[in-house]
Amino acid sequence: MSELRKKIEQAVEAIRSRRDIRPRVGIICGTGMGALAEKVESRTIIRYDDIPHFPISTVESHHGNLVLGTLSGRPVFVMQGRFHYYEGYSMEQVTFPVRVMKAMGCEAMIVMNATGSMNPFIRKGSLVLLHDHINMMGQNPLVGPNDESLGPRFPDMSEPYSRRLIALAEDVALKMGIPTFRGVCIAVTGPNLETAAEYRAFRLLGADVVSMSTIPEVIVANHAGMKVLGISTVTDECYPDSLKPADIGEIIATAQAAEPKLDVLTRGVLARLDEGL
Repeated sequence: MSELRKKIEQAVEAIRSRRDIRPRVGIICGTGMGALAEKVESRTIIRYDDIPHFPISTVESHHGNLVLGTLSGRPVFVMQGRFHYYEGYSMEQVTFPVRVMKAMGCEAMIVMNATGSMNPFIRKGSLVLLHDHINMMGQNPLVGPNDESLGPRFPDMSEPYSRRLIALAEDVALKMGIPTFRGVCIAVTGPNLETAAEYRAFRLLGADVVSMSTIPEVIVANHAGMKVLGISTVTDECYPDSLKPADIGEIIATAQAAEPKLDVLTRGVLARLDEGL
C-alpha cells in the first residue's frame, strides 16, 4: 500500500469515527462562499485540524471545516474552505481532501471558486459553468509515483467537466431564472494578481476566467473517476485596457452577494443529481 493510500485511510477512519456517512457528492466552497455549508441538514462539523493529514486553511473567508450531512436530500461532504498552492502546500496536500471524498464514497464533485473575468461579456457577479481549463500553474498533482488503486497513470482529460452535469445545471438555472455562462478557466499559482499583459495573453489563449485554484482538484477528481461540475463566481473584471487595482474586500463581498444564486443552483442540481450521473 502506498504512503498516500495509508494517509487517505487514516483520514477516512477519523472522519467516520465522528459521523458514519457515505456521501454521494463532495462540494468545495470557494472564497466568500462558505454559507452553503450552513444549509446542510443534520450536519456534523469537523475542524480540518482534527483530521489526519488535512492542511489548515490560512486564507480570509475560508473557515476550515468539513461539514457532513444532507443537502437537497443527498448525503454530502462539504469543504467550508479549501487549500491553495500559494499557501506553501504541496499539490498532494492541496488535493488530499478530494482523495478522501472519493474514498468516503463520492461519485461527483461540485467545485466552486472566485475568478476574474477577461471576457467583456462576462461581468462581475456572473456565474460561469466551467467546460474546460488551461493549467498554467507549472505543477500537476499527479507527478510522482502512481498508485493504480487510486487511478490510472495517464488519466483522460477529454471531458474534465461533466457535460451531463453542465447541461443539468443550465436547465436548473433556466428554470430558476438564474443567468449563467459557459467558460474556460485558466489557473495560475498566485498569490499576486495578474498584469494587464498577462490578462491579454490569457484571453488570447482562449480563457474566459482566471483562478488560483480548482484545476488541481479537478485533475485529481478525474484521476479518481469522479464526475465534476465547476462553478465560478466572477468577483472582478480583468479587462487589460481598463484595469484597476484589486480590492480583496470587494472581491469577497461580490462573492458573498452572488452566493444566494449559487446556493439555489447548487441545491437544484443536487435535487436532480441522478439525471447528471
